[in-house]
Amino acid sequence: MRVNWKSMIEKHIVLEDADPVVFYGVNNVNFQMIKALFPKLRLVARDNVIRVMGDEEEMCALEDVVTLLEKHCVQYNTLTEEVIVDIVNGRKPQHEYGNEAIVFSVGGRPIIPRTANQSKLVDDFETHDMLFAIGPAGTGKTYVAIALAVKALKNKQIKKIILCRPAVEAGEKLGFLPGDMRDKIDPYLRPLYDALQDMIPATRLKEMMEMDIIQIAPLAFMRGRTLNDAVVILDEAQNTTTQQLKMFLTRMGQNTKMIVTGDMTQIDLPNTQRSGLLQAMCILKDLKGISFVELNRKDIVRHKLVTRIVEAYEAYEKKEKITQ
Repeated sequence: MRVNWKSMIEKHIVLEDADPVVFYGVNNVNFQMIKALFPKLRLVARDNVIRVMGDEEEMCALEDVVTLLEKHCVQYNTLTEEVIVDIVNGRKPQHEYGNEAIVFSVGGRPIIPRTANQSKLVDDFETHDMLFAIGPAGTGKTYVAIALAVKALKNKQIKKIILCRPAVEAGEKLGFLPGDMRDKIDPYLRPLYDALQDMIPATRLKEMMEMDIIQIAPLAFMRGRTLNDAVVILDEAQNTTTQQLKMFLTRMGQNTKMIVTGDMTQIDLPNTQRSGLLQAMCILKDLKGISFVELNRKDIVRHKLVTRIVEAYEAYEKKEKITQ
């Protein structure tokens, strides 16, 4: 039987949130599977638009399936042929980690809290509007904070993510770095980019940054702003002055959560300046709505040598204080 496609209804289905590269799969394998499961329809994909021709009832069924597939794709950052078959057949795909995962990496790996203090950070995010995560290098404080922000954005609880750092030199001088101001500042923000790239597909991340849904900027750029409907993360807060941290904390607007991370063993401020984070821990510790989560070397999730390095430096610093 020959089908007269010209007499059929045509409709466009737009992928609003999912990255087309992930949705369609490598070499369009996922899209070919969808086409095979809907043989009565003619499907053509271009960028984030799927052009559909065929029977109206079958088209409605496809729309429902695509909506569920896109939701799955956004949540888990992956889509497989097995999942497609499950959803088309009305079955709920099974996932080993269930609600334990904060979000899923670009490769579909679940990002879960790996220590008790990381779990406390996740739990307190639900019940507090402002969190301070303080601990040594490698404890996952920044990574978990960004995962929580990405989750809130994916769940449409907020409209934007704002990430910032103080541009304090750790031995380098901005003026001697090549390029314009953005080029000079980018190295300070690189850890934030790295975490985002692990959780959001590259194409989608670029779109979000171009649309200011995700903003990454030095702390100085926060002055004068009121930040609404956002998760705002200040990283490396031990390198803020009292005035800078006060300025940042008072940017908080409606439906906004703030996470401040810092490592009190890595203060790069001049000896004449006191860390704003150290002072904030004393001033704000008893305020309702603010949580302080202190991580330690037991929370280090990097290479095992990192734990040994942190312990060695702590022992050396204690010895130095005794001899002084």
